[in-house]
Order: sequence, then C-alpha cells, then structure tokens
Amino acid sequence: MVTQSREGQLVETFVTLADTLVVGYDVVDLLQTLVERCALLFGASAVGIILSAGDGDFEVVASTNERTRLVEILQLRAGAGPCVECVMTGAAVAIPDLDVVAPKWPSFRAGALEQGFLSMHAVPLHLRATTIGSLNLFWDRLGGLGAEDLRTVQALADTATIGILQERAIRESDIARAQLQHALNSRIVIEQAKGVIAFMHNVDMNEAFTMLRGHARNHSRPLVEVAAAVVDRTLRL
Repeated sequence: MVTQSREGQLVETFVTLADTLVVGYDVVDLLQTLVERCALLFGASAVGIILSAGDGDFEVVASTNERTRLVEILQLRAGAGPCVECVMTGAAVAIPDLDVVAPKWPSFRAGALEQGFLSMHAVPLHLRATTIGSLNLFWDRLGGLGAEDLRTVQALADTATIGILQERAIRESDIARAQLQHALNSRIVIEQAKGVIAFMHNVDMNEAFTMLRGHARNHSRPLVEVAAAVVDRTLRL
C-alpha cells in the first residue's frame, strides 16, 4: 500500500474544497471533511468549527471528537474565549501554552486543560470583511502552528468560506444570515440523530456520527436528510 505524501494530501484537500464551487454539496459534510483533513495534515489532537448566524449567536457545526465540542461549547456559553474572539475580530488567535491564558479566559483554560489540551490556534473563516466563523485546532502538546502551516490553514479556511458563501448574494446580508442559520439548524437535527443512534446501538457519539455519515454517503443522500429520518423514526440504521 502506497502512503500518500503530506503534499499530496494537501492538494487533495484543496481539490475537495474547490469541488464545492462547481457541484452541489452538503455544507455540514464539507466542514466535517475540513476538520478531519486539518487534524491529519497538521497533527492536531482535535479540530472544530464554530459558525455565526450573524445575530450574535454561535454554534459548533463540526468537530473531530467530543473533546473539541465540549471546549467550544464552554466558550459559547461564556461568550468568551479564543474561538469567539477569532470570529469577533476576524483575526487568528494563537495560544502556544494554554496554561498561561488564565488571566484572560479562566473558564476556557480550565476546560481545555481538563480535556488534555496544551495549545491551540483559531483561524477565521472569512471572505473580505465578512467573518462567518472560526476553524479551531487543538494539540495535546505545547506549540501550535508555525508560520508556514498557519498560512496553509488560513488558505484552507478561506477556500471553505468561499464554498459556503458561493451561492449567496453576499451583499444582501439577510440572505447570508438565512443560509447560515439553515446550516446551524441542520446541525441541531444531526446532533439529535446522533443521540438516537447512540441510544439504540449502545455506542458513543463519535461512533454514532460515523454510522450516520456512512449511511448518507453510501446512499448518496444529504446528511441532514438522513438525520431527520432517524429522528422521526422513518429510518433505522
């Protein structure tokens, strides 16, 4: 078996993201692909994405595992943290040592360290002056991203943002907000479906999502459509 080089994996990731510019796609699945590829390419212990609907509310829409999701939800509930600041300012936030961030975000620091994270880097999902979320990488080691890797991660985030916004009239902010809200609502249904699958099959939430996503891909159905069917009990995996 030939192992693909890091450069090859990176090119493949850009091609996958660029495909959203010319074909129909599932927004949630796109973002899940992005976090999984970033974890692989940059050796991150966990990666997540939060999105803003434009009304001041944020939601976690993709994560590689529950550790990331818990830390991001902690920030959203507190309304403060590096991921939230990244979205609010449109600028990347680097924390090479989470143990020294206590004065600014003590709740986030405690939660992140409890999950075993030692460093993180948040980069904005933005296009020109529009910031719709942040791509957040966490490591179980000190350090984070180097300058070159940071540029690469930002390029991936920018490409994904273009994919999300491509069919939207960006100048009409109400349309952009409505479509972002649709993505957030889709994630709620997916989380409900994960809970149903986890209960029915006695598996954890990560395995439940793998089953859900696998069924959607194998049957060429949108992820949120399969999730809705699981929730209303018209589909049993």
